[in-house]
Amino acid sequence: MAEIKNYTLNFGPQHPAAHGVLRLVLELDGEVIQRADPHIGLLHRATEKLAESKTYMQALPYMDRLDYVSMMCNEHAYCLAIEKMMGIEVPIRAQYIRVLFSEITRLMNHLMWLGAHALDCGAMTPIMFAFRDREDLFDMYEAVSGARMHAAYFRPGGVYRDLPDTMPQYKASKIRNGKAIDRMNSNRQGSLLDFIEDFTKRFTPSLAEYHSLLTENRIWKQRTVDIGVVTGERAMNIGFTGPMLRGSGVAWDLRKQQPYEVYDKLDFDIPVGKTGDCYDRYLVRMEEMKQSNSLIQQCVTWLRANPGPVITDNHKVSSPARADMKSDMESLIHHFKLFTEGFCVPEGEAYAAVEHPKGEFGIYMVSDGANKPYRLKIRAPGFAHLAALDEVGKGHMIADAVAIIGTMDIVFGEIDR
Repeated sequence: MAEIKNYTLNFGPQHPAAHGVLRLVLELDGEVIQRADPHIGLLHRATEKLAESKTYMQALPYMDRLDYVSMMCNEHAYCLAIEKMMGIEVPIRAQYIRVLFSEITRLMNHLMWLGAHALDCGAMTPIMFAFRDREDLFDMYEAVSGARMHAAYFRPGGVYRDLPDTMPQYKASKIRNGKAIDRMNSNRQGSLLDFIEDFTKRFTPSLAEYHSLLTENRIWKQRTVDIGVVTGERAMNIGFTGPMLRGSGVAWDLRKQQPYEVYDKLDFDIPVGKTGDCYDRYLVRMEEMKQSNSLIQQCVTWLRANPGPVITDNHKVSSPARADMKSDMESLIHHFKLFTEGFCVPEGEAYAAVEHPKGEFGIYMVSDGANKPYRLKIRAPGFAHLAALDEVGKGHMIADAVAIIGTMDIVFGEIDR
């Protein structure tokens, strides 16, 4: 009689559900996973090492390229670490703008996760809806920074510039007549804040659409309920953070537990799950989008009523206004020195973390007093989640591995940095 052996399957790095260049080596008994061995290194760009040869300002755009779905949140942690070491005070308006764009980024991340996770499990429609909403969020990024994705908008001491008073508008073309263009520009007549406020009103019914597509969908529930169950205690021991931890019933959120910027002045709730399965993590992220929408509305209301500076007036750290630079020699020198030599950070070390859409994103920075970091270590949330794939996936089917990878919300830029 033939002897039945376990066999090994390569899952990725070209697999459509591998979320980047994940290579999984699966040891299978029939279709049941006995062991899942994640292999990384196929995207490695040496961000941490590159930062050691760049000035603090030059290294900032590398942050956008880590988790390229949550760009400004990566920048946020980097700027907080520098500010901590230099004792820089950030103007209150800049803090509100940072929170506003951190929450816009959270929506961008969760919409991408929702569309990709549903697509992995066989639902085609949600990704079309999610990208429709993300398009408006990209327009907000572009309005403040000039870039749709890699913004480099947060700066040590504040943000690059204040929110614009006008929104870019569509123009008539061969494929769209004047009437269609007017309809597309109807919510772009005012400032960026007006556009953001209009989006928050439209997003509530959009979120209801996603719920109607998936939440009670029996196929979706069959694919996610009781799949990848992790208890709260085990989730903490493994090093889970963010929705992966909250989905297991642990109410840990850095915005509440270790408030930074102005989160302690804003009103929001922390959603938690009960079972710790893929379905709970789905519901947690869906509720997070609702809370983020509310936070964005609160920031818009405050920013309308409170003008002010958006970056520190210490020109050894931030560049002078262009008007000053053209008329004042000292400002010109500050500008020249800042963008050629950079600024020196006092000797020491600091760790700063933010509640990134995927979990705790931290920057550990060591300075030897020079104008470049002596050492930069990035604490990426997805790394700990991926490390648990063997434990979480054991005993499940191959198809469930796809659902588990989806629920982890893996983006390889930050894991394989």
